[in-house]
Amino acid sequence: MVVPHHPSGARIARHRLAAELAGAVSPAMLADLVAVLAELVGNAVRHADPLPGGVVRVAWRLRYPPEGPQLRLRVTDGGAASGPRIRPPDPDAADGRGLHIVSGLATSWGVERDGLGQSVWADFDPVGDRPALVTTG
Repeated sequence: MVVPHHPSGARIARHRLAAELAGAVSPAMLADLVAVLAELVGNAVRHADPLPGGVVRVAWRLRYPPEGPQLRLRVTDGGAASGPRIRPPDPDAADGRGLHIVSGLATSWGVERDGLGQSVWADFDPVGDRPALVTTG
């Protein structure tokens, strides 16, 4: 799906994800997915350029292996001068905790870059260890 490169894009993406996956994954997993998607879309809007048309692309893929549901979220934007990175937390800062949340809730996450922009993905695997960062591109 595509959402506007605007703060409302995170709300639109959260509602769509929750509606489509309600009943397909546990309520706890859905809560984690919604929180991480909001962070990823919010970061794309705040820190990256839009894709052509002023949008951000949001996708997810749900698989059902025997050990339990696995899901990958992916948010693609037009890229930024510097890629996403976890910053040391500043207790007085109003922001800067988003990727700490992503890292704490997702099994792994990473960034892929190409000539058109960047995609930030987060994997959720009930049997995986947390957290791992993978950067390619």
